[in-house]
Amino acid sequence: MTAAPRALVGGRLVLPDGVLDHHALVLDGERIAAIVPTEAIGAGPQRIDVAGALVLPGLVDIHTHGAGGRLFNEADVDAWSTIVELQAAHGVTSLLATTMTAPIEELVGALEFARTWTAQEHKGARVLGVHVEGPYFARSQAGAQNPEHVRNPDDGTAAELLAYSDVVRMMSFAPELPGAIALTRDLVARGIVAAAGHSEARDADVLAAMDAGLRHVIHVWSAQSTTVREGPWRRPGLLEASLAFDGLSVEMIADGCHLPVTLMRLAYKAIGPERLCVVSDATHGAGLPEGSELRLGGLDIVVDGGVAMLRDRTAFAGSTSLLDRMLRVLTRDVGLPLHEAVRMASLNPARVIGADGHTGSLEVGKDADLALFDHDLVVRRTMIGGRWYDEVPERTP
Repeated sequence: MTAAPRALVGGRLVLPDGVLDHHALVLDGERIAAIVPTEAIGAGPQRIDVAGALVLPGLVDIHTHGAGGRLFNEADVDAWSTIVELQAAHGVTSLLATTMTAPIEELVGALEFARTWTAQEHKGARVLGVHVEGPYFARSQAGAQNPEHVRNPDDGTAAELLAYSDVVRMMSFAPELPGAIALTRDLVARGIVAAAGHSEARDADVLAAMDAGLRHVIHVWSAQSTTVREGPWRRPGLLEASLAFDGLSVEMIADGCHLPVTLMRLAYKAIGPERLCVVSDATHGAGLPEGSELRLGGLDIVVDGGVAMLRDRTAFAGSTSLLDRMLRVLTRDVGLPLHEAVRMASLNPARVIGADGHTGSLEVGKDADLALFDHDLVVRRTMIGGRWYDEVPERTP
């Protein structure tokens, strides 16, 4: 049965270009029907007073590996349910289930599971597809990706992963590796976002990949090559390409740990609020207490100082923060306008994966995906497809 029209009143609507006061968000079933002055609602819709809350579009995380002690590499209902339900509680309404470097058979198993999962409805954030991060990386930039399973894209294994092109929405890889340009073309032909990361590329490698269709870069400053000297010549790397090339959208982990404030401000100034995307890059330490010890891709990690690290503290191992906390970092510490920080965590990532036609902003005709936040940017409540997350029945075993 279709729900009666509802109007959220008494809040502040966060739109892509600013914050709108004294307006109502009118919902008709699963969609946003109108944004009108409060006095123009009329008698039809049921009024829901949100008591001064900030009304944000549902957050969209296109690079997130896990939470609550579980990972998307696990082909397991309980693992995926744990992650998407925790994400929804933090204001995330859509995400890409992000795998990490592992044996090919493990990645195939996760993709097979994703195919089944996305064909059904589940409580929690919607899984819009899979982001395959790796295994085609530069070993010197592996970070917390297990180097034992890093490989080149010309070894024939990409075909096994691309057999699941119906669920793969993004693949990130090092564009300088043997076979990377052919992989880029193959991804683009299948409608999959080709993204650069964990790379020793020079800017010329990035340009060649862009000519083949590369258009996205994962986690700026993290596992990226930078300028080197060859004799008297300076050769820019993937970092400089990320900051300089207008044809690229770029991710940033804004947990306040991966990057200091100065670098986040530089990324904002160089890339801009239209192309910069905030991602959690959360691993299974998200939602766990300090000191929690875990295994990640066969490596020992620990939650320490608000972030996940390799146990020897030589590299970060993904974040333990979700996007709601990153909004607080961006507005409080980096000093960004609220609507731009929100855009970077909703509309921009939705646009990268071609989902902005139905989610990512409070616009008429889009899905009723939204979250209520208080003025300290703490989540009060999340709505996905017109249904409050806390009113969706608990899953059954």
